[in-house]
Amino acid sequence: MKELIENKLIETEEKPLRVFLAGIRDDKTTKSESESLLRELGSLAQTLGLELIHREVINIREKTSKYGMGTGKAAELAEKAASLAVDCIIFDKEISPSQQRNWEALTGISVIDRQELIIQIFKGRARTREAVLQSELAELQFSLPRLQHKYIDLNRQRGGRYGTRDSGETRLERDRRVIEQKIHRLEGELEEIRSQRETQRKQRQRSQIPVCSLVGYTNGGKSSLLNALTGAEVLAEDKLFATLDATSRRLELPGGLPVLMVDTVGFIRRLPHTLVKAFHSTLEEASLSDLLIHVVDASDPDEIAHWVTALALFHELKAAHIPRITVLNKADRPEARERMENLMQDYENAIPVSAVSGEGLPELLARVESVLSGDIRRFSFPQNRTDLAALLHRSATVLSETYQGEQIEMEARVDEATAGRLKEFVLN
Repeated sequence: MKELIENKLIETEEKPLRVFLAGIRDDKTTKSESESLLRELGSLAQTLGLELIHREVINIREKTSKYGMGTGKAAELAEKAASLAVDCIIFDKEISPSQQRNWEALTGISVIDRQELIIQIFKGRARTREAVLQSELAELQFSLPRLQHKYIDLNRQRGGRYGTRDSGETRLERDRRVIEQKIHRLEGELEEIRSQRETQRKQRQRSQIPVCSLVGYTNGGKSSLLNALTGAEVLAEDKLFATLDATSRRLELPGGLPVLMVDTVGFIRRLPHTLVKAFHSTLEEASLSDLLIHVVDASDPDEIAHWVTALALFHELKAAHIPRITVLNKADRPEARERMENLMQDYENAIPVSAVSGEGLPELLARVESVLSGDIRRFSFPQNRTDLAALLHRSATVLSETYQGEQIEMEARVDEATAGRLKEFVLN
């Protein structure tokens, strides 16, 4: 935005920060993996509105505790950042508070890591009360161990001495106490929200409506798929972490079975531990579902790495045992069509879909209904056992019901658990 001030055209709009993205490759990281992570770091930076000036994978052979790499390599990187006139260096690996301080002293500019970048994205995109609280909590937990290094410099600059009233150490203790109190307050508020969420879950369980969670890597198209299936109007952007809140919509399957579709926060590699903990109540929607719909971006060349990350998180969330349908989303894109034959070999029984064109959505709904409802079986109950007929109506999709003499004959699509309870009444 420009303004005319005293007949001069003045640029008043803040320019985006110019950033240098530094990927790290050591003996534990392959070339392809480090390049993939660097591409993802670029997408994260663009999501935050930063201007990408340069990106580079740095091969690390020697490591020092001061910089996480050799001093010569560090000096070389600092010199390149200065020549490019960037405002910030972002490392695609975790740097300790002391390393962050050392890098900023060496370069004279801001230096952050992948964790801090993700936390800032979450903070900027939080909308609901729960997401705002979770983001604030993650930021405070991340900043707490970095306070000491902040006040080491402050103490030296002001000539403070350990134990004196105005020393950096005293300010450190005071600010640490304030942050710890805020963390305690946020954790208490989040616990109240979790209790409310648990009450809502129990109400859903009493209504016996199955829950299907859309899960998968960030920007895989989960929100777009929810919109396409249910007619919802959830924000769906081509950006990482467009959705931070679990959104639920009711859907009636073709056979009449009602289900609750839940859109969850996306996964990502090297997710900060503070965020895993802070967003546990949101992510646990997946662990309490009846069915997981794992959405994979078929157009993304890094989809295998995303798949592996998702599987690891399923285990961490204790959701690996839940029935799962794999969906190859964005199947209409040229990049996906070129790879589809190979993808179908890699992901057995996967369903290619497009939330944009509607391709594959009927097949997906049919598969969901099949998994949730089970096989079609016939039952015969004595007419005085209307409780059993009522159970079948509550727990299955009844296709027909007739009265034959002293018997009630019913045909229904039923899951294994219900079929087991009624096995003595099943007609061969």
